[in-house]
Amino acid sequence: MIIPNIHAGACFADLRIGLLGGSFNPAHAGHRAMSLYALKRLNLDQIWWLVSPQNPLKPAKGMAPLAERLEDARALAHHPNILVTSIEAQFGTRYTADTLAALKLHFPRTRFVWLMGADNLEQIPLWYQWEKIFAQVPVAIFRRPGYATGGKATQYFAAWRHPSSHGRTLAAFAPPAWLVLDNPLNLLSATAIRGQKTGG
Repeated sequence: MIIPNIHAGACFADLRIGLLGGSFNPAHAGHRAMSLYALKRLNLDQIWWLVSPQNPLKPAKGMAPLAERLEDARALAHHPNILVTSIEAQFGTRYTADTLAALKLHFPRTRFVWLMGADNLEQIPLWYQWEKIFAQVPVAIFRRPGYATGGKATQYFAAWRHPSSHGRTLAAFAPPAWLVLDNPLNLLSATAIRGQKTGG
């Protein structure tokens, strides 16, 4: 669904909502598995998939139209507590730091948690104002095959790391607060799926 009214923050007051951003080009079972795991392990009420109009770090070539990616993501999500949104297009934001700022402005009583894989953790220092992501909301990191959970970002915020056992209360922590989940490893990736479709 598209969030019907971004100014109606009271509708989501006091909810614990995980945010999974990305191109979803295409959405795949790995996204759904991450979301279901987060709902349970982080004690979340909902997961919002933030389908990006265009990731600034990815080429526009080969990117399916936003409407198509939204439709495919909704068909795949198929869960009452996973909401597929184009909220970045509604806000007019391109960068995660700006999207989070807008979400906190419009939904001041909602407890958001940013969800991301270790692959994105590795490259997050390349993101626009990446430190503000950790400074605005708690962050939960999913283990991914072939990717470490160390690096510049984790070193920078090392003092605010929590054990994975704190997952169910992470949404209540004041940021910065982050942890690495003990999730099962999943080999699926959108890049591999696109390669299979094109024969590459």
